[in-house]
Amino acid sequence: QENNLRTRELEAHLMQLPEVANVFSNVGGPSTGIGSMGVGAEYRSELTIDLVPKEARNGQSTEATMMALRADLLHHFPGVDITMATIGLVPRSAPVEITLSGADRDEVMRTAQVLKDTLAGIPGANNVRLSIESGAPELQVHLDRDRMARLGLSTAAVGATLRNALAGNDDARLYEAGTEYPIRIRVDDIQRRDAQDMERLLFTNAAGMPVRLAQFASVERYEPPALVERMDRMSAVTLTADALGRGSGSVADDVVAYLGNNPLPTGVRLTWGSDVKRQNDSFGALGGALLISFILVYLVMVALYDSFLYPFVVLFSIPVAVIGAFLALNLSLSSLSLFTLLGLIMLLGLVAKNAILIVDRTNQLKAEGMPYQNALVEAGRTRLRPILMTTIAMVFGMLPIALATGTGSEWKNGLAWVIIGG
Repeated sequence: QENNLRTRELEAHLMQLPEVANVFSNVGGPSTGIGSMGVGAEYRSELTIDLVPKEARNGQSTEATMMALRADLLHHFPGVDITMATIGLVPRSAPVEITLSGADRDEVMRTAQVLKDTLAGIPGANNVRLSIESGAPELQVHLDRDRMARLGLSTAAVGATLRNALAGNDDARLYEAGTEYPIRIRVDDIQRRDAQDMERLLFTNAAGMPVRLAQFASVERYEPPALVERMDRMSAVTLTADALGRGSGSVADDVVAYLGNNPLPTGVRLTWGSDVKRQNDSFGALGGALLISFILVYLVMVALYDSFLYPFVVLFSIPVAVIGAFLALNLSLSSLSLFTLLGLIMLLGLVAKNAILIVDRTNQLKAEGMPYQNALVEAGRTRLRPILMTTIAMVFGMLPIALATGTGSEWKNGLAWVIIGG
């Protein structure tokens, strides 16, 4: 009930904000809808917030709006733990996912806790959590068998007494008016609240003498993990985090930089998952495609020019174009993504086309008897205009995409800037 009241207060506050169009709340129970975060606890709520169009937010991006909303909610609702994440058309998973595994579970857990604290301090990392959290606290009884033997106690007798004291014994029955009632007898709750109470439990030895538990055993408080994970037959724990205000790749780069200065303990292995793994796999595939396209352009020109040397003259223009592409990305504050890599692949053909115009014209003039240096100057002069015309047409054609600010435009901006800069 308290959770429901607080959630209603959050709803009312959010609906007053100009950036918010609608709010849908799920209190307590787990949500199974698209993009669900699956709260599933009576003290948690999940709020799905629909924002007004980007134009109504003065062009503010979704992530910037999320950061502003989170800061506003933390200011007006102190003590409430708030986690924000974008949702998509597929079931949501945390963008940053790190799995630590090793033979020593305690070492893996210690390393995971240190890495969790480090990740929580990285800008952009939000809602950092471990897949294995501490479970319900338990009391462990460690028996000293030598003392038990001297005191005349057996393991079976001690175990039976502990079981009866904690779980109870229901062997007794009460019969009343022909009805049988089971009776469970156990130690009162007030006498088994903590380790000190347990150490005062009395046991009867073979001689009929009372013996306290503290005389032959120690009692320790222990919080076992709520679940046990394994990876490749080794203990494992998964560390996850949302990326808010920064790309998941940038957050991962900071983690890699930290691990470069603070190596993992011997025997602990790190494996990336989620967005970072998909990015690495996709970048590897597109990097291979970029190399193949480079080779194919070279082979086609070898066949056209009937020479292994002239194609290199054309291909030497590509590194300069790549420098311009990355410079444009830097100036436009765009990040390297799958779409920018696609733009680089497109750039190979566009840049090679301009170089081919000059090389081809130079070869024609040389065939007419013009000296090599004069042929280069003349080819540059006569081919400058068509090259500028096609390049300017391409740049102006890409500007609307590069400068777009509409919904979902961010993923296309980088592709256009790569082509413009190259």
